[in-house]
Amino acid sequence: MDVFRRVFRAFLIFARVCYDSTVNFVFSSFIYQDKSFPLPPPRHNIVLESATQIASKIRTKQISSEEVVQAFIDRINEVNPLLNAVVENRFSEALEEAKLVDQKIALEEDISDKPYLGVPFTSKESTACKGLSYTLGLMSRKGKKAEEDADIVGRVKAAGGILLGVTNIPELMWSESRNMVYGQSNNPYNLCRTTGASSGGEACIVSACGSVLGLGTDLGGSIRIPALYCGIYGHKLTTGTTSRRGIYGRTGKEGRSMLTSGPMVKHAEDLLPYSKCIVSPDKLSALNLDKPVNLSELNIFYVEEPGDGKVSPMSGEMREAVRKCVKALSEVSYGEAKDVSHIEQFRKGYDLWRYWTSKENECFTKMLVDFKGEAVWWRELIKLPLGMSNVTLPSLIKLVDMQLPFPSDQWAEDQTNALRTKLTDLLGDNGVLVFPSAPETAPYHYVTFFRPFNFSYWALYNILDFPVTNIPLGLDKNGLPLGVQVIATTNNDRLCFAVAEYLEKCEVAGWKPPFASV
Repeated sequence: MDVFRRVFRAFLIFARVCYDSTVNFVFSSFIYQDKSFPLPPPRHNIVLESATQIASKIRTKQISSEEVVQAFIDRINEVNPLLNAVVENRFSEALEEAKLVDQKIALEEDISDKPYLGVPFTSKESTACKGLSYTLGLMSRKGKKAEEDADIVGRVKAAGGILLGVTNIPELMWSESRNMVYGQSNNPYNLCRTTGASSGGEACIVSACGSVLGLGTDLGGSIRIPALYCGIYGHKLTTGTTSRRGIYGRTGKEGRSMLTSGPMVKHAEDLLPYSKCIVSPDKLSALNLDKPVNLSELNIFYVEEPGDGKVSPMSGEMREAVRKCVKALSEVSYGEAKDVSHIEQFRKGYDLWRYWTSKENECFTKMLVDFKGEAVWWRELIKLPLGMSNVTLPSLIKLVDMQLPFPSDQWAEDQTNALRTKLTDLLGDNGVLVFPSAPETAPYHYVTFFRPFNFSYWALYNILDFPVTNIPLGLDKNGLPLGVQVIATTNNDRLCFAVAEYLEKCEVAGWKPPFASV
């Protein structure tokens, strides 16, 4: 019987590889003509630097905030016609705010409580930014503006950040940043490829050097999917440590949710200080972000192929990215890295995430029409091919999916608790898990319809509330970013940050510019 199962599984893997290869061949040969490295190099070198470096130069008067903000505005104007990442800006207001910052610094006022004074940032359109577009990607909300800032936006502003604009998203929830209001965002490494989502526009403009501090949110990989595809660092903070007020219309009083926020940056040194700005003040002490991490005592676990049958098999280059990361960490740690691929719950990610998404305190069918009635799946199914629907195909797929049976409460809770317990016992407070980000690098636009479950390896960690960092690990043979996820247990975000900084310093990891050298 075991032999039969192994043979059957091998056949399924072979069939899936043939299917994926055929999809790639069709899209690459008949639909798209690749446009690799389409972006011009930036005119101002300051946009290449980290937010930490830029903040220091502003404070010490090596450069003015006005010059910095203008440099990033110039860069957005250079690349946004190609990328469609920033969907609404506030450039004039940002420049006026920068001038006030420069006056404050000239007068030597106390700025000790503003670590990012004069540093520009962007935020995704589904996170409320006062006076800017707040459609959530919905035609039913077209033209709507946010009346106040989301709490996390307010916190970055309080730290001195200057908001440049808001970035593109999908219609509510999907793994590509495309909607009927603002259209489609394109990958900075290849315009024919997706940016990922839902923080796709955010990752895109950060990687293209149009923003130095990206502000993302994550319910099912929404920070880490685009972080991988666009070659930057993206961190999902421990769930419950950030305010949800002002995100996707939430009040912050909805109760338990998988939704959290986190930083999206080009340089690893920005992960920790930026997280301090985003985390709610009453949650900071639990994270112990300033506690030193001794990497020589770090316990390392890894998985090369989680084995979920719904997900495409891991490509050779993505497997090698995991090995590369584990090898580098093994050289600094005294312990031996351990393979934990045997954990069966790794193969149930989508089913578990789908169950827990159904428990979120929001009504997808009502949100689609901005709570002016309720979207009905069969009506939209009829209207969509006739061009009469105001919802996208991904939303229709979600509406249909909601009609299918869900796992039982008992099964989902047992499996979730089992996985959480296993990983908590393994990792403790001094261990990390190196896990694949995805089976492949950024796919062509629309390929996600043919591989709808490939986000499962990201979504798996939303159900556990664990902190996770996407770490960029160079480019594949097609010039697209590779990466891995580094996972720690609840409130141990600092371990992820320490690993990211170490790997960048030893030149194993890091952002690779999506343009020719300056």
